[in-house]
Amino acid sequence: MMTMPTRMILVLMLSLLVLPAFAQDDIDQLRLKAEQGDADAQYNLGLRYSQGEGVPQDDQEAVRWFRAAADQGLAEAQFNLGVKYGDGEGVPQDDQEAVRWFRAAADQGLANAQFNLGFMYENGRVISQDDREAVLWYRLAADQGYADAQAKLGFMYENGRGIPQDYREAVRWYRLAADQGVPEAQYNMGVMYSNGLGVPQDYIQAHMWYNLAASNSVAGAAKQRDLLAAMMTPEAIIEAQRLAREWKPKK
Repeated sequence: MMTMPTRMILVLMLSLLVLPAFAQDDIDQLRLKAEQGDADAQYNLGLRYSQGEGVPQDDQEAVRWFRAAADQGLAEAQFNLGVKYGDGEGVPQDDQEAVRWFRAAADQGLANAQFNLGFMYENGRVISQDDREAVLWYRLAADQGYADAQAKLGFMYENGRGIPQDYREAVRWYRLAADQGVPEAQYNMGVMYSNGLGVPQDYIQAHMWYNLAASNSVAGAAKQRDLLAAMMTPEAIIEAQRLAREWKPKK
């Protein structure tokens, strides 16, 4: 079965990166508030320097303002400071510092940070490898609707890592992630349906999920879909294709 990707997901909070264009007066006001110690202003100024929005792109300045806000306990700033340390942008690359800031943000309930901390525990990156701890952090993020964490939790249930193997629970979490459009979870839903793991075997559903994963360029998805099609009736294939065409992500 396909395993989830093993790359670290270190991204700035995408929901906060679509920043409106600021006039220079607005930037000056934001800077003034930041210099006066306003944590939200410090964080937003850090985002602007990170992205070059209204100011020249400057990772060192981004780190300076993220740190100022993070030191005041702003979870989003702590997370993004961890990202900068993990990527070595504006500071020397330092996974231990990344973990420290991810943990600070995760302890405040930030799903992005909880996911990254879970990943580090799962893969033994800097901290000791511990599947149980990974499951704990993935679950906290998954319960908030964080799709990548839901997919990872499905993987842990499917493979019995850090938790008793449970195909039904694996399917439940894969489905939540797949319904949000996570390509690897869509592929794994195809695997579960084609093999009858945690769900009744259903080639139409399997074909649909493989088809969706293939449309998102998941390696092997098109091959698995076509192998499955060789065992299906033309009518069943038509139905599976219809389901794939009509599928819409759930948020």
